[in-house]
Amino acid sequence: MSEAAIQAALEHVPGWRRTGDQIARTFAIRYHGAVALIVHVADVERLIGHHADVDLRWGTVRFAITTRDAGHRLTAADFNLAARIDSIAAAHEAEPLDD
Repeated sequence: MSEAAIQAALEHVPGWRRTGDQIARTFAIRYHGAVALIVHVADVERLIGHHADVDLRWGTVRFAITTRDAGHRLTAADFNLAARIDSIAAAHEAEPLDD
């Protein structure tokens, strides 16, 4: 994706922050709720064939996304997954945090 396309795509997933060639977002959620959230996200990831890195901590879960097959660069698939994660997180009542 071009720099302009990345900036435009970021506008469609508010709250996601770009760090180099990945986008990331952290959510506050009780530990066991976070585990359920991660399993739900993993089910969707398996179906679409695209996966985030997940960092589970007590009280938070962070998702970081890049496309490994594209040389660890951002692609439209990353932003699609970010939007899906936002929807799933909302369904699990996870609270978005600023990274």
